[in-house]
Amino acid sequence: MPIESERAVTQAVLRAVEQSADARHAELVGALVRHLHEFIRETRLSEQELEFAFDFLNRIGQATNDSHNEAALFSDALGASTLVCLLNNGDGAATETASALLGPFWRLNAPELENGASLLRSPTPGTPLLMRGSVQDDTGKPIAGVRVDVWQASPVGLYENQDAEQAEMNLRGVFSTDADGRFHFESVRPAGYPVPMHGPTGDMLRKQNRQSYRPAHLHFLLFRNGFKTLITQVFPGDDPHLDDDPVFGVTANLIGNYTTENAGTEQERCVLDYRFTMQPGEARLPVPPIK
Repeated sequence: MPIESERAVTQAVLRAVEQSADARHAELVGALVRHLHEFIRETRLSEQELEFAFDFLNRIGQATNDSHNEAALFSDALGASTLVCLLNNGDGAATETASALLGPFWRLNAPELENGASLLRSPTPGTPLLMRGSVQDDTGKPIAGVRVDVWQASPVGLYENQDAEQAEMNLRGVFSTDADGRFHFESVRPAGYPVPMHGPTGDMLRKQNRQSYRPAHLHFLLFRNGFKTLITQVFPGDDPHLDDDPVFGVTANLIGNYTTENAGTEQERCVLDYRFTMQPGEARLPVPPIK
């Protein structure tokens, strides 16, 4: 049927979408069409602005490669990743641990390490860090045999896949909780770092006069059959960017208490103790954003 008005465009597209035999597909794309068309009407989008949007989306794809996922970064910078995470995992109010976005730098097949091992595989100057973790269920019972995947940026603010000076899989490792639900490892205190600014996401942040530094954090992915996979981050409470994280990943329950031992001596180090709570559910690994 010929399109007779701008309102008829939306209805025609929705009728086409509803022909899908996949009900969830029809629901998602139908909602996308309705909201997208209303956005165009509300803003009276110009033809030039639509051309800009085409170019922007193309540049997201062109900026993505095996070591960088621009689409994930763009989603993070719009708060979409955190919103999806909180909608699907709750806000952490009932337990100590809230979920947090996966981020664009998780990799599969990090080395499996014994408790107490170091994440360092190449010289990595920085304040030594001892991290002691425990994992429990929502009744407070320890959970043994949890695979705890850990990754972090170096003190210069780069993950090892971004930095030719770091060895492969530096500052990454997988640990298993013991019979008491505990694990621990050594590393260096993480530092804040700017999100990658070379692509269209960086252009957007500059256009909005937003600062680009993420607060310092450690990433954790906890996996065990019978429990919902927990993806989270832990931040030091003294970081200056807790309130203006460009990817909106900081929640109150994820601020950890870093303490200092042997201050002012050669043995000075940071210590982080943190308890993770896992909920019953499906154990599922996410799709890695990079290789």
